[in-house]
Amino acid sequence: MLQKLFAHLETMRPYTLLWCGLVSLAGASLRYGDIPPIRIALLVFFIPILGWIAGLYLADYFDKTLDAIQKPHRPIPSGRISSREALIVGAAYAIIGLGLTFLLPLINIVLVFIAGTLVLCYAKYTKAKGLLGNFNRGAMTVMTYLFGVFSIDTTSAIPVSLLMLSLVFFFHDTNSNIIGAIRDVHGDKAGGYATTPVKYGIRLTLIISVTLTIMYLLLTAGIISFFPLVLYPTYFLLLFSIGILILCVMYLILFTSINTLTRKQSLYAHELFVAERILFSSAFIVGIASYYMLSFSLCIVSLVITLLSQHLLRERYELT
Repeated sequence: MLQKLFAHLETMRPYTLLWCGLVSLAGASLRYGDIPPIRIALLVFFIPILGWIAGLYLADYFDKTLDAIQKPHRPIPSGRISSREALIVGAAYAIIGLGLTFLLPLINIVLVFIAGTLVLCYAKYTKAKGLLGNFNRGAMTVMTYLFGVFSIDTTSAIPVSLLMLSLVFFFHDTNSNIIGAIRDVHGDKAGGYATTPVKYGIRLTLIISVTLTIMYLLLTAGIISFFPLVLYPTYFLLLFSIGILILCVMYLILFTSINTLTRKQSLYAHELFVAERILFSSAFIVGIASYYMLSFSLCIVSLVITLLSQHLLRERYELT
């Protein structure tokens, strides 16, 4: 039973979960002008996480043949979780998330179905199709952000600045997905997956990634400068700047080892990106929240959980 539970914990990848919850909460907080009431805050934080978990089970189900080639230790190809069990558990998380969404405005239910369609398209069709798959992932995160924005039931129109910010999260998660694929380039090639690193090579992939990074950083800086989105720009800039430093370290690792890059180095580089995205999404929350101790605590707890679970679980799940 313990082995079974641990296999499900591996499948849920706890080091990836809090990012989507923070993105949704950031959208709701920016629309509300502060951290929203506790009921709304909890719903917009945890519903995307439930949907994310469901998507991970679905992705592992469709990837079971590929994983049998390059990652036979994973729960499904190793037999610790059956394919049927993965579908049932993933569906259960999806149903719970959908049920909770009925406590929010009707448009949130529509967004859940759009997000679910994007998840299915990514897991079954676009993941192996280069930039199309990366853009698919970016669109999923846009839906997560908009889920938070539309959770605030108000008659006022959504500010253009909030809609523009959705592009930031699109470019950001598209980029994160590209970097995450680098570690699997050899296995993806063997399995017939034409991911961006497989199609274009590591060097061009990194140039694409840097371009996307510059785009979302400049877009963020422009939106924050020209629109009164954050009430506490100093707090926002603190986390934003730390995130940029982490990205610099990540690119330093990737570019200096470009000709001899190992899976372990690529995995570590993406782990840095995973840490950066916690800080990036949290920056918007600490920049708008009047209770800065609460918002900073949420950021720190999320970062600790992400880093600790990466240290304990990720290398085992990806490389062992």
